Amino acid sequence: NFSLKIAEVIKGKNVLYIIDYYDRPGKASAEGPYAEAGAYACAFEDKPGNRVPKAGVFAEAGVGRARAEWRVCEAEAKGPNASAGVHADILGVEAEAAASLGQAQAQFCILEAEVKGPNASAGAYATVFGVEAKVLGCGLSLGGKTSVSLLGSELSINLW
Repeated sequence: NFSLKIAEVIKGKNVLYIIDYYDRPGKASAEGPYAEAGAYACAFEDKPGNRVPKAGVFAEAGVGRARAEWRVCEAEAKGPNASAGVHADILGVEAEAAASLGQAQAQFCILEAEVKGPNASAGAYATVFGVEAKVLGCGLSLGGKTSVSLLGSELSINLW
């Protein structure tokens, strides 16, 4: 399952990403089995990742992960993994749970690419851009992007 997303700079989420990470220092890591959980809350600190008000909780575990990041660029590859989390920021709230046999993703500013092996996920999102709900690759999105998803395939109209 491969997706390539070219977002527009005017979308709030991408503008916030640039504001939050334009000066992030470079970092790379690789690890075998991992498990972590945590909570975060930050707002208006002049540090990469802490400028935009946000809060959330998360838990994740997997077998193998490699990650690299620098400024508004990042890439990550994971082996079998599972995760769950809730996130809120000034644009809205989201909750998601997912499991995958493997995945890789990369982002350069507003360009994103993602490849996933067999996976199962469920999530709900409510933002200023619309609402979305999906379970096991089936769902509906209403707003700037209106779509219907069935078993991982999606038909959409994106107005942004």
